[in-house]
Amino acid sequence: MHIQLVIAEKLFVAMALAKVLGARSRRDGYLEGGGFLVSWCVGHLVELAPPDAYDPRYSKWAYDDLPIVPHPWQYQVLPDTRKQFGTLAALMKDSQVDTVVCATDAGREGELIFRLTYELCGCTKPVKRLWISSMEESAIRKGFDNLAGGEQYDNLYAAALCRAKADWLIGINGTRLFTTLYKGKTLNVGRVQTPTLALLVEREAAIASFKKEKFYTVELNLRDFRAAGERIKSKTDAEKLRKACLGKSAVVRAVEQKDRTERPPKLYDLTTLQREANRLFDYTAQQTLDYLQSLYEKRLATYPRTDSRYLTEDMAEGLPGRCRTVAAALSFMEGQPLPVNAAQVVDSSKVTDHHAVIPTAEIAGADLAALPTGERNILYLIAVRLLCAVGEPHTYLETAVTLDCGGVPFTAKGRIVTAEGWKGTERAFLSTLKQKLQPETVPALPALAEGQRLEGGDAALKIGTTSPPPHFNEDTLLSAMEHASAEDFAALEAVERKGLGTPATRAGVIEKLVRSGFVERKGKQLIPTEKGMALVWAMPDQLKSAKMTAEWEEQLGAVERGELSPEDFMAGITAMLTDLVKSYQNVAVTSAVLSRSGRTVVGKCPRCGKSVVEGQKSFFCEGYYDKPPCGFALWKNDRFFTSKRKELTKKIAASLLKHGRVAVTGLFSEKKGVFYDATVILDDGGGEFVRFKLEFDNKKGGK
Repeated sequence: MHIQLVIAEKLFVAMALAKVLGARSRRDGYLEGGGFLVSWCVGHLVELAPPDAYDPRYSKWAYDDLPIVPHPWQYQVLPDTRKQFGTLAALMKDSQVDTVVCATDAGREGELIFRLTYELCGCTKPVKRLWISSMEESAIRKGFDNLAGGEQYDNLYAAALCRAKADWLIGINGTRLFTTLYKGKTLNVGRVQTPTLALLVEREAAIASFKKEKFYTVELNLRDFRAAGERIKSKTDAEKLRKACLGKSAVVRAVEQKDRTERPPKLYDLTTLQREANRLFDYTAQQTLDYLQSLYEKRLATYPRTDSRYLTEDMAEGLPGRCRTVAAALSFMEGQPLPVNAAQVVDSSKVTDHHAVIPTAEIAGADLAALPTGERNILYLIAVRLLCAVGEPHTYLETAVTLDCGGVPFTAKGRIVTAEGWKGTERAFLSTLKQKLQPETVPALPALAEGQRLEGGDAALKIGTTSPPPHFNEDTLLSAMEHASAEDFAALEAVERKGLGTPATRAGVIEKLVRSGFVERKGKQLIPTEKGMALVWAMPDQLKSAKMTAEWEEQLGAVERGELSPEDFMAGITAMLTDLVKSYQNVAVTSAVLSRSGRTVVGKCPRCGKSVVEGQKSFFCEGYYDKPPCGFALWKNDRFFTSKRKELTKKIAASLLKHGRVAVTGLFSEKKGVFYDATVILDDGGGEFVRFKLEFDNKKGGK
């Protein structure tokens, strides 16, 4: 009997595939039936090995060991996924299995997850590739009817492996380089993280250097509307104009009317959903991803980590029914029109790994009120966006009027809605929110004609100030990451990703910057810390510019097309790193901010005079790893203290460093089995370990 082994990326995808294939019998780590075994990878089962897997000396960070460039590369199975890896290895070796179907996500990362697992399992059986962007049953069946040979995706795998290795090289070497140079806390460097931090720092610099300027405008308060003049720098001139217009008639010089159309919005990809959720609900990018992931696991939403805003052709036929199902689940849609213009959201050529995020048909039977608030809000967002995206255009008549008063032009705009269109659905949803948000409305102007004279009205002086660039929040930073170095990407053809990071990784990058102490949240704002700003100023341009990502994508695209060998790509990365490390040789770097360890200082080192700080296992000199090393450390588990049943506390260490001695009570004598008091003397001879000795008060004696 011949069986095909189908390997998906996650359990929920595997279950969806198994349902279509008829593999309904649940086993430990896989499903079986219909001539198929269906299993899954639990995301990344295999990863690139850490530096100390190549040489134990890499467990300590030293400038002289850089750059670390593995050859050959090693891989490891993650501890928490070892069981599932073992399951896949056993299934691949099963004599009944003659073909392995790669059914991981259709893209670089999915290909990498499967190939690393396949190769580390030592499997040599033929591979077929399932390449679908939709989890609809019809798309799954069509995909299995048209399986491709696995060798057709060899270049895709090569590009994915190149990107993973390059990210490893930049992260490991960049982080170790700047951490050892500044001898402080870990300074995380990354191809995406560092340029993202640079965006924040550059914005703060622009805000700090901005100089506010006052300006003045004169506003005519006519009978039925208001008209504003141009900005005036001089208050004296503005006041002069106000007086000239006060009570005077205004003459209509021009009336221009235009029909305007606002097309329905596109569907959500992950990044635009995260931005909208931040704007409406103050959710962080990570919170939105977590809520959407939960909805996906509950089968209420489609795959979350997508960068596409369209659906595939195979979904068009069922779209009207899907929209009716979604609308029926939303109480605020009662009485709203429900047009479904499928062509506005269907375009397979614009779908990469996955189609846009939309609700599933399971929303019909779900108890939405029972969902956690965050999940319910996100589900409503994607549901409303689907109904808006297939809706009719919003149209209005815009009137622009130019008036003359006091010899100066004044302008006013008005709007008359001619067709509510998709905005009716949006308004119905926004009216349900606590803050009762509504799209900005512009009042209509009265009927006006050229040459018409309007009776004189009031003229008011308005004072304003120019505004600095706003601080970034999650919404605007996600947008900046998505469009970073746009001019560099614009010159490239067919790049898989644009901007910094991917929809799946951007939230994690922001969270890591916060955890690392480079960025802090102040309300909705994201503000770089003093340490974050110092790190960016210390970085060379090549590490903090999004341009490097653009250049990488161009080269990775060439690897995918077979136009550039993986070896040549990696050689370029290695050469860049080697030059970077050499450029800091014998360079003295200074930054009080970056050099701060962030640890508690307990005293001065008796050997070199630097600060002694508290670590997890010792109180050690900040020059412990210098070249040459100071080597001074008071170990918390020093036998001198543990044998006497005492702990080398911070208080004891501080006294030893300040006075060279400390009185200690309740020391235990192992020889006599009694407790006694004594003075501990710091007896440092400069060796590998610090020594101590005891001094007794002869008057009191021991006890």
